[in-house]
Amino acid sequence: MASILQRAATLYLQNQARAASHAATAGGHGGGYKLWKKLTFFVAFPAVGLGMLNAYLAHQEEHHERPPFIAYDYLRVRTKRFPWGDGQKSLFHNPHVNALPSGYEDEH
Repeated sequence: MASILQRAATLYLQNQARAASHAATAGGHGGGYKLWKKLTFFVAFPAVGLGMLNAYLAHQEEHHERPPFIAYDYLRVRTKRFPWGDGQKSLFHNPHVNALPSGYEDEH
């Protein structure tokens, strides 16, 4: 009895393994990559390009005014000097946007 069950289990597993190996290549699913390739080139890339164009044009229309400097105690706290430059400016300092603890640079 055990040998019959063992033989049936072995045949079942062999058939399932054979069917699983053919499932990826058999049938009408071989051209799926063509659909995704077309979607990438004709939908995704133009959508990204239009998004970039929209952001660029929206940025060009706006007039950017910087906010007035208010010396809050909890902002721009310097407990230790930065190891570059004069020690007050951050690594990516922009004098038009980033204020020092004493205010904007061009207002001094």
